[in-house]
Amino acid sequence: MAGCEKDTAKGNLTLAGPAVKLVAVSSSTFPLAYMPPIEVKPSGALGIYIHIPFCSVICNYCNFNRGLFDGALKRRYVEALVTEIDMVGDGAQVDSIFFGGGTPSLLDAPEVKEIIGACHSTFAVAEGAEITLEMNPESCTETYVRALLESGVTRVSLGVQSFHDHELVRLGRAHTGDQARTAIAEIRAAGCINLSIDLMLWLPGQSSADCMASVDEMVALSPDHASLYMLELYPNAPLREEMARGGWSLAPDEDGAAMYLDALARTDRAGYEQYEISNVCRPGWHSRHNLKYWQDGSWIGFGCGAHSTQEGARWKNTSETVSYVETIERGEFPAVGRRRLSARERLGDAVFTGLRLVEGIDVDVLGRRYNTDLRAQFGPKLQRYFEAGLLVDAEGRWRLTRSGMLVSNDVMKDFV
Repeated sequence: MAGCEKDTAKGNLTLAGPAVKLVAVSSSTFPLAYMPPIEVKPSGALGIYIHIPFCSVICNYCNFNRGLFDGALKRRYVEALVTEIDMVGDGAQVDSIFFGGGTPSLLDAPEVKEIIGACHSTFAVAEGAEITLEMNPESCTETYVRALLESGVTRVSLGVQSFHDHELVRLGRAHTGDQARTAIAEIRAAGCINLSIDLMLWLPGQSSADCMASVDEMVALSPDHASLYMLELYPNAPLREEMARGGWSLAPDEDGAAMYLDALARTDRAGYEQYEISNVCRPGWHSRHNLKYWQDGSWIGFGCGAHSTQEGARWKNTSETVSYVETIERGEFPAVGRRRLSARERLGDAVFTGLRLVEGIDVDVLGRRYNTDLRAQFGPKLQRYFEAGLLVDAEGRWRLTRSGMLVSNDVMKDFV
């Protein structure tokens, strides 16, 4: 994972903390962390999401749109992506491109260059645009990363998840801790100055000591950005059955909450800023692309299962890879289910995603945008959260405290 993407092929909103299960957490148990807002202003330009569905192995916890690698299908898929971009591109301003998956690092560097070139041909891609590619450690070499940078990639998001081999085996990952360490060194040696690392917390059978050891190692390796996700087990995830067979269990909710808070305390001490529930960065190194999902922005998704949101409309592409390719090869648009969102839906989404940010939402600005008095409409429902120290109302903004972030689903259900 790289960042939490709303309504894209990686579109579940995986909230940090064990979500609604932590409604019993009290502010006396977990001290409040009120922080001033971080300057993370929207640009107004479009983001482009490129979905790459291929994986060398299927991780047992993953619920994203993906399938096993097929070299011949990959080539057809890249050609379909370029064609779709040509079909849709209208010259709009773009300042971020994000290759997500799946495992985008299964693309050859010339294929990445071809796709980026198509974006430049049909959109007005800004000079200095943030172009991110998700990468797995086992598919990383200095030569490959250098070629990606020469192709236009400016940011690498590395899916480490853990530095402990026994935890990686339980997750079905294809790399080892040593491979992750080597990949980070090679990414830096190649000249990448914008590196993000993904870690997962609250893993099956994970102790707090092991969790914090991974966080400490991540901090010591000095990425520019990091995403710290609590594991979310989906109903049909194979990991559930493997946990039952292996006798692994998740630590109690309170321990999971402590892992989250301890991890952020460690990144705080190392000089990272938390700017979103699951994301921290060195000052100024926010994920420009993912901020579009959290700041009521617009983006267009290309590839199978990719979602798009633009000017109050939402649509997605057909999910199955071969069907997507064949649709494009017939000269047809792959988008299905396009609809116009109601003002109520747009407001709910804007509040839901905006509260993920540490800076929260500007109540008056959002109210004017959607012609709604948020204080009158939602204030009474939220009073109990303000009184419990889960929400803060200050300087015209509503913000979740860190204790509130742990129960964010419970808070946000009053908006959506």
